[in-house]
Amino acid sequence: MKPKVAIAISGGIDSLVAAYLLKSRGHPLLGLHFITGFETRTSAAPDIPADPNLLDATAKHLRPLAAQLDLPLEVVDLRTTFRRIVVDYFTKAYTLGRTPNPCLVCNAGIKFGDLLAHARRRGAAYLATGHYARIMRDTQGLPQLYKGVDAAKDQSYFLARLTRDQLAAARFPLGGLTKDRTRDIAREAGLTPLTDQESQDICFIREGGYVQFLERHLSFRDTAGPVVDTTGKRVGIHKGLHRFTIGQRRGIGIPGPAPYYVVGLEPHANRLVVGAKMDLYQDACRVSEINWIAAPPKDAIQVAARIRYRHQAAPARLAPLNSSSAEIRFTTPQKAVTPGQGAVFYAGDRVLGGGWITAVGALGATAHG
Repeated sequence: MKPKVAIAISGGIDSLVAAYLLKSRGHPLLGLHFITGFETRTSAAPDIPADPNLLDATAKHLRPLAAQLDLPLEVVDLRTTFRRIVVDYFTKAYTLGRTPNPCLVCNAGIKFGDLLAHARRRGAAYLATGHYARIMRDTQGLPQLYKGVDAAKDQSYFLARLTRDQLAAARFPLGGLTKDRTRDIAREAGLTPLTDQESQDICFIREGGYVQFLERHLSFRDTAGPVVDTTGKRVGIHKGLHRFTIGQRRGIGIPGPAPYYVVGLEPHANRLVVGAKMDLYQDACRVSEINWIAAPPKDAIQVAARIRYRHQAAPARLAPLNSSSAEIRFTTPQKAVTPGQGAVFYAGDRVLGGGWITAVGALGATAHG
């Protein structure tokens, strides 16, 4: 008998088709849907308690989805850990003048952390998701993460902080498919998702933008400060560093001889640094807390480095500083290298590892962020 697999069900087409494929291959399935406490508009406010009936309401909402696949479906309450692991990380990053990436944290800490632990308690050997990525074993039998075959949909970037143990327990049935093929399978099988919307970048912000979300936290009030250019000359006042990220042009509101762009955030002085478009380009950065999926290199290696999800991985030289940090030198300077974002390293389609950008510019040089 094939091992039992838990499948994370969101309500969208990807997880629905992933579950269908696993069931068609003969795996006993358990559907799992986790709640975060931020499912509704009002729950985005941290001072409003989550609806105590949310578990029952969610289970009722998902019942038609489970019926299509004839699979048992459980709703898992992860409100407490989601707030602690994902939302608190998100808000803290902004207080440090960094731009966070909550999906990288959620996949490692929530989906393949608490949700995987729940799946194992329910007798599942694996946890599957609808991610477009692949896992293959190397010559030593260790799991390695690879890009999905659909270059436009590949989500390996968001999975780069999964450990080898987590990858060993992960299944990605859509990794070898294109998005169009996923839609074809759903149509051929008569599957109807509950929503046609793609996953949100920040799933816990349901109304307004991230600025409004942050300003519900006391720590983001009364944070006006100076705006300076790259020479240190004061050119204006900002209304809070949390409103800005590296590379931003709109919303600065300061006239100049040419459009200003955000080139640096200095939380220790509460200063916003602006400059010309050319000032956005950097040829190096430091990456810390690297999660190595491949064996950590002992010497400098050539990689393709991806510094945000929509970034085209760029040729670079990775020089390890210690077992979990490295300096990245790009062959060609890259635009808007942003502290707080994830940097993921590739060798072809294989993910070597990923960490957090903590400083911009060559080591020893003055760098914003």
